[in-house]
Amino acid sequence: MAKSSEFGTGDYVVYPTHGVGRVVGVETQEISDVTLELIIIKFEKDRMTLRVPVNKAHESGLRKLSSRKMMDSALTTLKGRSRAKRTMWSRRAQEYEAKINSGDPVSIAEVVRDLHRSADQPDQSYSERQMYQAALDRLARELAAVEKIDEEAATQKLEELLTAA
Repeated sequence: MAKSSEFGTGDYVVYPTHGVGRVVGVETQEISDVTLELIIIKFEKDRMTLRVPVNKAHESGLRKLSSRKMMDSALTTLKGRSRAKRTMWSRRAQEYEAKINSGDPVSIAEVVRDLHRSADQPDQSYSERQMYQAALDRLARELAAVEKIDEEAATQKLEELLTAA
């Protein structure tokens, strides 16, 4: 059972399927005669508010921002060689989607790395570009929060690493 003090008001947190949000508070609500303590998370970019029961926070995958070390590990992954398999796109798309929704920055970096195209490579399909952009945005948001920079600067940093690789 998670303690409500684990995620404090104002903390940045990562919810696997939505990315980086900010805890705006913890409140108690009564739903069908059951009293629940809920962590309220606001996702600015998506204009969305999520309420996660405190006792389900870990099960849901809610976690604090990555450490600098974890982020460095993700950035190192970006510099690696692409491991894009030659399997059907639908199968790869499912794997990539699962990695993005895992909320793990290293897995998300793998998707960004594998789907990145340099100028001399063939164009991507629409769905590949969409998935690349989703992964890049998710990684940039967490990098921005960890390094206390804006999202645009974080995206630029990631793209520079990809082009240099």
